[in-house]
Amino acid sequence: MKKIMWAISFISLIGTVIVLQFMPDRIPMHYDMAGNIDRWGSKYESLIFPILILAISLLWTFMIKYFEKKEQKATDEKQRADAKTNAKVIKIVGVSMAAMFTIMQGFIMYGSYHEAISNAEKQTIDTSKVATILMGIIFIVLGNFMTKIRANGAVGFRVSWSMYNENTWRKSNRFAATMIMIVGGLTIITAAVMRNSFGAMMVMLGYLFISIIVALIYAHKVYKKEIAEGR
Repeated sequence: MKKIMWAISFISLIGTVIVLQFMPDRIPMHYDMAGNIDRWGSKYESLIFPILILAISLLWTFMIKYFEKKEQKATDEKQRADAKTNAKVIKIVGVSMAAMFTIMQGFIMYGSYHEAISNAEKQTIDTSKVATILMGIIFIVLGNFMTKIRANGAVGFRVSWSMYNENTWRKSNRFAATMIMIVGGLTIITAAVMRNSFGAMMVMLGYLFISIIVALIYAHKVYKKEIAEGR
């Protein structure tokens, strides 16, 4: 899985380097909220995002190694199984995010190329809409695998209430996972129907904020119930 994640991440960088050979020296680099091009820059600025993708993959690699070491050092079967599960989940999430970001870079490069050769004044592909839809997909992926994460000190819905014991962790993370998947679905629908992609992104942030508040309230409720029952 780690090799797949890194392969996808390097596809973004290598693909960008190849495409840059056919691009004009100056390409659109920024757009206003109406989609008008408001800044042109060097085509080599396009390398920033692929490098960021590699940096994110490096972060995921460190986290995977952290849990793999925990698995090796585990003193009982439960600890070993928990660490192995967490490492597997992070690998899948890392691959998914690398794929989503690489797709995003493809759309960015395609749009930039056509805008540059036609000397366009407006954005030909609404990359903000694409990004918002891809974020919705990532939320669904994260939520789907979040239910499988075992209690740990690195990933998951980690607040003092959810980490009180195994029961609060399981219930709080399952609920938070459900909320994040709902946010993902609503984000995709909102981005698809709203013309203003910046507005769709702001609505997505609103969905996310509300889901976090609701998840916190639920985690506190579960925690209080555990305390009341003496567990």
